[in-house]
Amino acid sequence: MIVLSVASELYPLVKTGGLADVAGALPAALAGQDVGMVSLVPGYPAVLTALAAAEVVHHFADLMGAPARLLRGTAHGLNIVALDAPHLFNRAGNPYLGPDGRDWPDNAQRFAAFALAAAQVARGLIPGFQPDVVHAHDWQAALTAAHLHYGGGPRALVTIHNLAFQGQFAASLFPLLGLPPQAFAVDGVEYYGGVGFLKGGLATASAISTVSPSYALEILGPREGMGLDGLLRAREGVLHGVLNGIDTAVWNPERDPHIVQGYSARTLGKRAANREAVEQRFGLTPGTGLLVAVVSRFTAQKGIDLLAAAIPALVNEGVSFALLGSGDPGLEQALGREAAAYPGRVGLITGYDEALSHLMQAGADAILVPSRFEPCGLTQLYGLRYGALPIVARVGGLADTVIDANEAAMAAGVATGFQHAPESTDALIHAVRRAAMLQRQTRRWQALQRNAMASDVSWARSAARYAEIYSSLNKA
Repeated sequence: MIVLSVASELYPLVKTGGLADVAGALPAALAGQDVGMVSLVPGYPAVLTALAAAEVVHHFADLMGAPARLLRGTAHGLNIVALDAPHLFNRAGNPYLGPDGRDWPDNAQRFAAFALAAAQVARGLIPGFQPDVVHAHDWQAALTAAHLHYGGGPRALVTIHNLAFQGQFAASLFPLLGLPPQAFAVDGVEYYGGVGFLKGGLATASAISTVSPSYALEILGPREGMGLDGLLRAREGVLHGVLNGIDTAVWNPERDPHIVQGYSARTLGKRAANREAVEQRFGLTPGTGLLVAVVSRFTAQKGIDLLAAAIPALVNEGVSFALLGSGDPGLEQALGREAAAYPGRVGLITGYDEALSHLMQAGADAILVPSRFEPCGLTQLYGLRYGALPIVARVGGLADTVIDANEAAMAAGVATGFQHAPESTDALIHAVRRAAMLQRQTRRWQALQRNAMASDVSWARSAARYAEIYSSLNKA
């Protein structure tokens, strides 16, 4: 079975978040399920550089205002088709944001063209390539399903990585989409008088998935449904919650080239060298108290305001923080004030550094993810893999993947981290205090670390589940 994956990011070529990791890891994971996956991605500069030897397989005379091409090749073990449309994608930096940090004003046209090209590829535009199923990711690719619904072609699965990002635009865009007039309707792409890219995909896809079982339930309600809960309840019969995995070859503490000292669950003492490196990098005073890492977008969704409010109390109790990320300027400033107030105890590096994030997982005692909502989360999965015990809000995929170190779980020997009630600074502080108390009990702490590192965070089970969904669509 051949699947066309349509995604706006693809690790390691271009990444802003978990979508890229998922799109990059699934092809290898599915190979063991007898599923061949070809990934269609926009032709960003980094993609075209990696595909320098690619073959031109199609020319578009005009795609949203200018000529474009399809290139097919391989990079990093991935089979890739790139949409080389310089007027849309030849832009350095973030794939969605301009130099001013705001959305590119033509994002609607960029990803409308992407979905239109994807649908044509799905119908056999490239000689010798005919996928059996299409897997479209998030709003940037979701209109692929609408094109296939109205114009024919393989059945499509649309995956929601974060329902907060929906791709909503003015109705004036509709004539540019290449869809028939009947698509501008409540059961199509129309959304409160405008055009909804994700809404249109969810309304027309043959199947829908999201990235954890708990999030699949949460989005059926008005709080997390973000205005689409009614549609999702109506389509609950084709909605699947499939937990994300991680690439355990890339994230492997025994062989990770980004860390100072490799280690395993049997050699946890070697983590100390990585802790020292984290302390040096973040300007932290060496110590033995709980070292908490945060690797995150700095947004309210991620609970960063709760973190900023909790830091003073926890620092005064001996906890240190290594903070890496960027996002809302006000939250960056709030964390900056805490770092300035507690030098040697709170270290902040703004931006994103993939190698540093590996080192932090290998050196920190705990990884904190206090999100208000979280479709799946990958950071806590990396923490489990590296023995950086996750401290997480009890929401979405965080609740699905971390077993709280309560008395029952500790007695049963299955605990892997710490959960706390969401949207509560007090609950966050209490969870970190529990972790700090156990961290002082070396034998019990290392038992928790070994439990965490024994967790199956690979793609094996989830890849099998995706293969089942693809098979059901191919047979339908």
